[in-house]
Amino acid sequence: MRNEVESRATVLGEYIIENNATVRAAAKKFHISKSTVHKDVSDRLQTVNPQLYSEVRQILDINKAQRHIRGGIATRKKYRNE
Repeated sequence: MRNEVESRATVLGEYIIENNATVRAAAKKFHISKSTVHKDVSDRLQTVNPQLYSEVRQILDINKAQRHIRGGIATRKKYRNE
């Protein structure tokens, strides 16, 4: 069980790096919850693979900084019926 969780965290981290993906996109791809993805790449990955964790952390920080912009664009599209 422990190895399965650790390998899932590694696979999720690699996916996020390769695709510059958000937590939501990774959750959708692997059919698991956003909270599971976040727990895996934020907590578990740090102990399993610190190098991979630092790369994933950089992408997640960028996504967090851009989150409000993407939300505004989505709202604009919604109300302009695009």
